[in-house]
Amino acid sequence: MRAVLLDTNAYARYLAGDERVLDALARAGRVHMSVFVLGELYAGFRAGAREKRNREILERFLAKPGVSVLEATQETADYFGMIKAALKTAGRPIPLNDVWIAAQALESASVLVTYDAHFAAVPGLRLWDELPIR
Repeated sequence: MRAVLLDTNAYARYLAGDERVLDALARAGRVHMSVFVLGELYAGFRAGAREKRNREILERFLAKPGVSVLEATQETADYFGMIKAALKTAGRPIPLNDVWIAAQALESASVLVTYDAHFAAVPGLRLWDELPIR
């Protein structure tokens, strides 16, 4: 795998020591975190009792060599529009944040590491081999 984009649930599983996620990260040449994934993580941190500790752990992860945060761009918005329209036409909507995450995966030509099977409905999105398709 050249580049991967880590979804929120995959980051949580990374922290829990999930061997499949650890292997995907070890094989990746580049690890991307979406600004939208960060938003989901920060919301979860604020709702929990360990916000400061969780932020510190995340900051250490983001500081690792080969890890970068993807910001939203005009190209991201264009991919977002394409994905949202295609999913609407197909009658297969997914959560709005996940449309943004998929857009960034396409924009960055990354494999999306996720446990959310609904991403399989996104045309052209490359998903990691461990995704449990339902």
